[in-house]
Amino acid sequence: MPRLLKGFLAGPMAEVDEIIFACRQLNYDPHWYANFGYYAENAERKAYRAMGRLCKLNLRTGKVTPLLDDPKGTVRDPQVHYDGRKIIFSYRKGDSEDFHLYEINTDGTGLKQLTKGQYNDIEPTYLPDGGIMFCSNRCNRWVNCWLTQVAVLYRCDADGSNIRPISSNNDHDNTPWPLPDGRVLYQRWEYVDRSQVHYHHLWTTNPDGTAQMVYYGNLHPGTVMIDAKPIPGTDKVVAVFSPGHGQREHNGQITIVTPKAGPDEKASARPVSRGSNFRDPYPFSEDCFLVAQSTRLLVMNGRGETNEIHRLPAQLAQNGVQCHEPRPLRPRPRERVIPPRVDLKRTTGRLVLTDVYYGRRMEGVKRGEIKKLLVLETLPMPIHYSGGMEPISSGGTFILERILGTVPVSPDGSAYMEMPAMRGLFFVALDENNNSVKRMQSFLTVMPGETTSCVGCHEHRTSTPVNRVRNPLQALTQPPSKIAPIPGIPDLFDFPRDIQPILDKHCVKCHAYEKTDDSGPRAGGVILSGDHGPLYSHSYYTLTIWRQFADGRNLPKSNLLPRSIGASASPLMKKFDGSHYDAKATPHELDMIRYWIESGAPYPGTYAAVGSGMIGGYHENRQDISELQWPSTVRATEAIKRRCAHCHDRFLPLPIALSHDRRAPPRRGQPGYSPRHLVFNLTRPEKSLILLAPLSSKACGYALCKPRGRTGEPDKSMTVFANTNDTDYQTILSLCRGGKKRLDQIKRFDMPGFRPLPSYIREMKKYGILPENLAADAKIDVYAADRAYWRSLWWRPDNQIKSNQ
Repeated sequence: MPRLLKGFLAGPMAEVDEIIFACRQLNYDPHWYANFGYYAENAERKAYRAMGRLCKLNLRTGKVTPLLDDPKGTVRDPQVHYDGRKIIFSYRKGDSEDFHLYEINTDGTGLKQLTKGQYNDIEPTYLPDGGIMFCSNRCNRWVNCWLTQVAVLYRCDADGSNIRPISSNNDHDNTPWPLPDGRVLYQRWEYVDRSQVHYHHLWTTNPDGTAQMVYYGNLHPGTVMIDAKPIPGTDKVVAVFSPGHGQREHNGQITIVTPKAGPDEKASARPVSRGSNFRDPYPFSEDCFLVAQSTRLLVMNGRGETNEIHRLPAQLAQNGVQCHEPRPLRPRPRERVIPPRVDLKRTTGRLVLTDVYYGRRMEGVKRGEIKKLLVLETLPMPIHYSGGMEPISSGGTFILERILGTVPVSPDGSAYMEMPAMRGLFFVALDENNNSVKRMQSFLTVMPGETTSCVGCHEHRTSTPVNRVRNPLQALTQPPSKIAPIPGIPDLFDFPRDIQPILDKHCVKCHAYEKTDDSGPRAGGVILSGDHGPLYSHSYYTLTIWRQFADGRNLPKSNLLPRSIGASASPLMKKFDGSHYDAKATPHELDMIRYWIESGAPYPGTYAAVGSGMIGGYHENRQDISELQWPSTVRATEAIKRRCAHCHDRFLPLPIALSHDRRAPPRRGQPGYSPRHLVFNLTRPEKSLILLAPLSSKACGYALCKPRGRTGEPDKSMTVFANTNDTDYQTILSLCRGGKKRLDQIKRFDMPGFRPLPSYIREMKKYGILPENLAADAKIDVYAADRAYWRSLWWRPDNQIKSNQ
């Protein structure tokens, strides 16, 4: 018997004779969350594999007893009941595509299915109140930056009935597990105006979904904190810290977290394992753990030393089967039962904010400065096709953010509001001029009938509410404020529909292709016309690369300084005050721009735009890249190399860039950008900058590009194209016309006759938004379809009944 195991069986594991564990093939997808369901562009492509087994291992004899063996199925996430007599787990039968919750007796008899339907229910945990919490894709949403489905927290009764959501997350919740005090610890992945690959940390919730709160790490990007469990006899937890955006199968470093110093103290996390290739820790003490590693099960001590206790047979290992989720087979005490605080007949909850001025990084904000809170909603995505945010934004938000309205802040900094239940909401603090002061880069949820509170704006989580004036909070002397819509402002912005008309009125008379000065287009080459580029309009991309609006930029930063993000930090707002060449917007136009920026500055106002209408978009790259190589592409590539490479050798905007991004380095204060989004005009091909810049002014070009003379220096007396009859000019023009023809065929969301992708229609039928018998040529109002989809996710008392069907 291995030395460590022998010592553990005489100590913290003395009452453990047997353990259970699952086996299954290693997933193909490298993402830690992509392990159920199908892929967006092809529903026949599955994210799971097979050869599932549920096994029992006798630690003292080494005997392995299969409890369930399904070579075509998948077994995962077992947990032993409090009485030690049965096991709950997630199981996809070999003849099924869906994972459901099952129970089985510890001797392998009495297999019973608990949940059903065309859903995937995974990662179950028994609750001390007799219920079950688990993760499920019943939420009908997709990862905002990948092509697989999302699973969030749900709960049900012991027999699988009364299923209802606990979370409103747009992205994954994972691995719930009860703490001794009755709360449930879990991993929450989120990105509201910040990086999509850096924020997946530990959170807690009551078993009924109330009091959702960060537990550890939400301000420290770069680690997936998952598979966390309490360490007996301590207030600490053990978890897997999977590096970066996480590794396949939750692999990472076994880590102990001490919560006493609050969620932001980096020193509270102590690595245990020697390496980042372990998973599924089960603690018996701070010095004794069960863990899985590839095809092995191990015991590990607090110094990271390990002993192997089981290795899969070679035949299984050669087929890619690995070990997962070792758990002791023994009774265990129930955790504390927290009485429910929800009223499921209600559709709203209430939130009390004690003091908006109390919190982290509130430097320079004076009392009385904040007058109201802008309330926004993060909108789930019905389908997604790539790892990027395109075309929702260019390097910014991945999601559409709906403006619900505002609630007042009392003079003492308090606020009391009624909010829609079970929806992801966040705030922007506004001053008396509706300028943003501080932005919340996370989201909160209130449950039906819940009344909850927060101390302040990004408050220190180690603090409790303080009544500084020894009087009741002023906000609590009145009934809760209802969210007041903003008159004349759309709740959801669409750039071509809502912002481009303002630019057309005030900007395009100067910032157009036709208006030039000695250096090309006026104002340094800034184009604000709405002409289509390969993915975006030229105006939208120009505002983006010139940083005319301040958003989160998909960066691993949050809790930013006051007035450093949002409309108040956006140069575009100042361009319309009359000081910029007499461009003066009306108050309503200023508000339109202001709230467009505060809602994430999106390009489309519909998720139907994702994966469609993009020349060179991610979806098209996989689906029909051959169609992108129209004959003129090859000829134009050679022409551009021949006429442009002597100056633009590193970042040529080659035609192949119509199907691949090539990021150029920052230029003139701009962030990294892709030239293709500006140089190709797919609305008016002859206005493409790749043609105008090297064309002589006599031929109505900009004459910006000069051929090199014998000395190797640009010859300022000449231009690359003397006239439009140049053969290479005509070749490149043919390419641009081919791009326009292609875009006219596939159509963008703002073009007449636009129709969403078949996979969008497939999912909307599945959700019950579009009729199953929809005609192939039927017109679809995608804006209305999106709204119907979001409404279908709202909490209503009858949702609980529907979720069981």
